Amino acid sequence: MVSDQPLRPGRAQLDSPSSELDIAIAEIVSASRILAHEGIVDSFGHVSARHPHHPDRYLMPRTRAAELVTSEDILVFTLDDALVSATDARVFAERSIHGAIYRARPDVLAVCHHHAPTIMPFCTSDAELVPVFHLGATMGATVPLWDSQNEFGDTNLIVSTHAQGDSLARALGPNWTVLMRGHGATVAGRSIRELTFRAIYGARNADVQLKAAQLGTVRRLTAAEALSAADFNLTPFAMDRAWEQWTRHVQPEA
Repeated sequence: MVSDQPLRPGRAQLDSPSSELDIAIAEIVSASRILAHEGIVDSFGHVSARHPHHPDRYLMPRTRAAELVTSEDILVFTLDDALVSATDARVFAERSIHGAIYRARPDVLAVCHHHAPTIMPFCTSDAELVPVFHLGATMGATVPLWDSQNEFGDTNLIVSTHAQGDSLARALGPNWTVLMRGHGATVAGRSIRELTFRAIYGARNADVQLKAAQLGTVRRLTAAEALSAADFNLTPFAMDRAWEQWTRHVQPEA
């Protein structure tokens, strides 16, 4: 069995050789490094996962660049974004994004917030981000835009309160990706691997759409095409093939 009593204050401790918690922690580390390698996150951005044994908690690294995250950095939070155990580690101010989505969406098991360069033009213009190729459809058939200005006026654009997180979660709704005006994107998934796939191919879709717009009218996928393509590409067969390659690049922890 796995204990949530930390070996070091705030850390997610393992007291058995193998468990769902082991796997979740290892995959958060891998996803963080993969997304850094793929240019989705850099010094900023973060990945979390719902606790596999306690759905009212989630796992998230301490404040650190994603490329450098290790299993020792993983902390346990309640869905109200409070640490389960005290720690002297610095924690992300924007954990409010993660807790709010887990509260609003019981089906979501992993969340990533990022500022991928290809996404940013869609966060700073009136252009709608739409699925334009089959793998890109995994970002979701609809990608809403959340504007913090509408509810909170002039802020530093950081989502650091429950009210802001809840507002963002409402904007996400039943979708899988939400853009944040002047800030970036937040992506949800039903697993860490699915989240990683959605985040990477959502950013690639944005890149393809930007380039297609330079050539002429962008031909988007129909809603039915987007749903069908997403269903096909989010099967374990496809996701595991990509995960195997991505993890080879980053040499994750065993």
